[in-house]
Amino acid sequence: MNELQFADDVLARIRARNAPYHERAFLFVLATIEYLQSRLDVRRHVSGAELAWACRDFAREQFGLLAEPVLAHWGITRTEDFGRIVFTLVEVGLLVTQPGDQEGDFERVYDFADAFGDVYRWSGVRGA
Repeated sequence: MNELQFADDVLARIRARNAPYHERAFLFVLATIEYLQSRLDVRRHVSGAELAWACRDFAREQFGLLAEPVLAHWGITRTEDFGRIVFTLVEVGLLVTQPGDQEGDFERVYDFADAFGDVYRWSGVRGA
């Protein structure tokens, strides 16, 4: 099976679960896991809360002021959505859990309005 067939098979399995999220939401969470792991001294299992905060940071880095609306467009409006996405990825065989991991680990980690509503730091050049 080549990579394209594998990707199509995985996406078909995700679609079969009737998840209320855009396919890009699943890719975003997978990319966030790599983003988070690359910032750790040693690759390791991460908690639901750690991943939820990393999703916030990665979204802000990737989409700036549009982070919250982009996530909302994909169906992600609260941290519990990250948990549902992660556990869907577990069900289709892309991720694994550790004993004790549960969707509830993502519940109310932060409020989106608070997490995305603060002042955004522009990374562009200051002054002329």
